[in-house]
Amino acid sequence: MIQQIDYFVIAPPLVLALAAGLVLLLDAFLPARPRTRGVLGLVTLAGVLVSLGFVVAQAAGGGTPRSTFCVPPSLADPATVQCSFVADRFTLVFAGMVLVAAVVVVLLSMAELAGGGIPVGEWYFLLLCTFVGAVTLPASRDLIMLVVALELVSLPVFALTALKRYDGRSSEAAVKLFVVSVVSTAVMLFGVSLLYGIAGTVFLSRLGAVFSGQVQAPGVALVQGELPAVGTVGVVLVVAGFAFKIAAVPFHSWAADVYQGAPVPVAALLSVISKAAGFAGLILVLVAALSGQAATWVPIIAVLAALTMTAGNLLALRQRSAVRLLAWSSVAQSGYILAPLAVTVTADGATAIGASMAYLVIYAAMNLGAFAVVMLVSKTTTRNELDDYRGLVFRRPAAGLALAFCLICLAGLPPGLAGLFAKVFVFRELVEGGSGWLALVMAVNTVIGLYYYAVWTARLFASAPEPGPVPEPAPRRTSPATLPAIGIAVAVAVLFSVAPQLVLDVTALSAFG
Repeated sequence: MIQQIDYFVIAPPLVLALAAGLVLLLDAFLPARPRTRGVLGLVTLAGVLVSLGFVVAQAAGGGTPRSTFCVPPSLADPATVQCSFVADRFTLVFAGMVLVAAVVVVLLSMAELAGGGIPVGEWYFLLLCTFVGAVTLPASRDLIMLVVALELVSLPVFALTALKRYDGRSSEAAVKLFVVSVVSTAVMLFGVSLLYGIAGTVFLSRLGAVFSGQVQAPGVALVQGELPAVGTVGVVLVVAGFAFKIAAVPFHSWAADVYQGAPVPVAALLSVISKAAGFAGLILVLVAALSGQAATWVPIIAVLAALTMTAGNLLALRQRSAVRLLAWSSVAQSGYILAPLAVTVTADGATAIGASMAYLVIYAAMNLGAFAVVMLVSKTTTRNELDDYRGLVFRRPAAGLALAFCLICLAGLPPGLAGLFAKVFVFRELVEGGSGWLALVMAVNTVIGLYYYAVWTARLFASAPEPGPVPEPAPRRTSPATLPAIGIAVAVAVLFSVAPQLVLDVTALSAFG
């Protein structure tokens, strides 16, 4: 069997993979000079921008889904062609969001690597590998490619977390992340194997037809709406595997320690890009492959969403470290993103998916802006606690106001209307979908979240503390790359606050390609 490959369809991940190889070659042959760090960073940034350009070109091509790596109809189904890689609207929205976030992460990486102490070539190579997996995952339409892409997102992050040599906290964070990821992968693979054993196929569209009763599974008598016990176990295990990836309760305990121990750019990557990849995979499996069994997984998702937003907000209340607060806040935000997926039985599934995607896109801009300012402050303080941000608006007006705006957005208060609109999108779907109890839980959690966001914002405008008897260590040099990262994230958040309909138009989905 000879398959035709559409290189235009796979251009975004292919460009990133080529850029990763180029970074390794340049790192091997360029002289070890400070200027080399900037060259490798620019090559990485160029690769991300070119990949983003291909995504934009695909989106401008009329929106018709394009696919490659397909199995001929005679070998799969006489009426359909099963494809492993599909570039439809769902894929392009996630890929575009990931690549814009990748630009910010690369800029933050330039600032992190400016001081030395971290191998630059290895850092950018691993970063690009993560981007390859994150861009490939939403286009994956079979279980094998889905798992491989998800692992390509996860595996490089272990090394990125531990690349800060002779740092015990980074090493501990890397080990925790490795153990959690290995367990989640094992759980997910067990669930995937059970689904494959029942349906006899790895393609998501074929799985959807089998589990909805449209097609008879080989060797298993499935009645529409009924699933054998082993199939229910498979669904639960797959959901649990993705719950690890997005730090949903009860698989959330690793988040704060890993975020705090990892370099700030890696924490930003975990909170946005890795989380987006996890949600893309979860949506694909639930909606494209298991929509016929929604009665099984919708209650699970609803309970996970309620527990995740509640635990994340309650744990964030106790934090004094800026990064740990953002970590638990990220857990709570995962609950908000999960919530619309719990109403796909009673409401329009496509609309619910659009609400989750809209919230994720807006959250990415807000959270990246906050992490960019935290990165800036981390260069001038040793602890990076909330008290270190006192008077930041007066010391660094641009950074202080940017952080204040991002925190207000995350809280959902004016003038940060982007966060408010994101919560309204989700709340509307819950009410219209008949999940009033989940809407009430979300409302209570939104009020809880207001407290710690408001406390941090108030510190930005408070008077700076008097210097103690022991002088603070001399601040490290701040890389100019941090300021563009802050500017990009805040500009996107402002755009979404002014034109929220833009997010709804982009994330509106009618069907998977």
